Amino acid sequence: MEQDRGQFSSKLGFILAAAGSAVGLGNLVAFPVMASKNGGAAFLIIYLFFVAFICYPVMMAEIAMGRNTTRNPVGAFSELSGGALRWRLAGMLAILTPFMIAVFYTVITVWLVVYIREIATGDLEYLSGEVAFGEVVARPSLFGYLMLLLAIIFFVLLGGVKGGIERLARVLMPTLAVMLVLLTVFVLTLENASAGISYYLVPDFTKVNLSVINGALSQAFFSLSLGMGILITYGSYFSRNDNIPQSTRMVAIADTSIAFFAGLLILPAIFAFDPNTNTDDLSTSSVGLIFSFLPKIFLSMQVAVGYIGASVVAIIFFTLVFFAALTSLVSIIEIPIACWIDELNLSRKKAVSLQAVLLTVFAVPAVMSLGISDFFTNFTSYGGVSKSYFDLVSDVFYETILPFVGFTVCIFCAYRWKVSGLKSELEIGDAAYNGSLLEKYINLSLGTVIPVVLLVVFISTVLQIYFA
Repeated sequence: MEQDRGQFSSKLGFILAAAGSAVGLGNLVAFPVMASKNGGAAFLIIYLFFVAFICYPVMMAEIAMGRNTTRNPVGAFSELSGGALRWRLAGMLAILTPFMIAVFYTVITVWLVVYIREIATGDLEYLSGEVAFGEVVARPSLFGYLMLLLAIIFFVLLGGVKGGIERLARVLMPTLAVMLVLLTVFVLTLENASAGISYYLVPDFTKVNLSVINGALSQAFFSLSLGMGILITYGSYFSRNDNIPQSTRMVAIADTSIAFFAGLLILPAIFAFDPNTNTDDLSTSSVGLIFSFLPKIFLSMQVAVGYIGASVVAIIFFTLVFFAALTSLVSIIEIPIACWIDELNLSRKKAVSLQAVLLTVFAVPAVMSLGISDFFTNFTSYGGVSKSYFDLVSDVFYETILPFVGFTVCIFCAYRWKVSGLKSELEIGDAAYNGSLLEKYINLSLGTVIPVVLLVVFISTVLQIYFA
């Protein structure tokens, strides 16, 4: 008997859930610093160009594949290709990728929980120390936090599409947006904040090179949840009466707006309390910036608002990042769950239970990878650098695979499903799509320019990470 997969209750529910999956660590931390180090508004212009002309068409293609088949990535690729093995394997890659990214994201979210607790108990000064992060991530007590976090996540997922994922997004996404705006307004009122605004919004095209362009596309691709099977799966829960191009546009705007406001928060905050900051010294790593650098910035706020006030601001920020990570994590984990329901014909309860076991098995070694276990801490080496198990998961699935999965989606929609099939799906709910400039652009670029750009990014990333 076919299982009830569920469906979003409205277009707004889909937009909030999809935006929740997209908004994460990349938006709130990596994007602002990448912009400041790579030409400010020059980087922002390149980023927006990629969002509009590369990512937006791929987003629509993924959602259309899901809605047309009402299946997960494996089922969508298989059904639209007539069961061809090579395309079914492409769908499996789009399941494996979010599964492993969930491992990476789960560990970071556990660290966020620990930091919130530490700050709430008065330990902001300790977290600002040079050795704090290394000590925190090597604590055996992390396993208790891991179990608590997984219990929360899978409780939400047991609620299904409407009662779990959508309900969480309807609460957390507006809350996240309000917290971000209020915190940004507070920071912008501080002395010297204007220096951070200048670094962020004044364009410097002399810093733009091929590496910057590559980084802008990679950032845009990951930020919008492309290449992870999320939008294919969420498309399968999307009403056939709703407008895919319009809804996709709203998701892209929401995600990009969060990233932009995060820049107005992070950079002015850094310069407000350390006017001599050299942006070249800032880490583009979300992990390094959040856990090693920002606690020092928040601690420096005590000059203006006192230690308790600085701690309150730090708690608000880390809670903001936690909400973003939690909504992303729930979305990512839903992808393999949808696969177990569709392909194995499991009930949601059994599929969630299976995924809970699998994620725990892979997440425990990742938690042990930063000092708890020497075996997992020095798991392998490549590119001339020793790598932990956590690093391996991050490099392969977080940094490398996404553009390649996006490449397969483009090639599939252009040459297997055919542009005509994609067009027919996009016209449902949007009669104006037929003959529009958007249709002409997608017909022209989906099988040519866009996959070439994604393939170049994939190859350059492989060369950079694995061959130095």
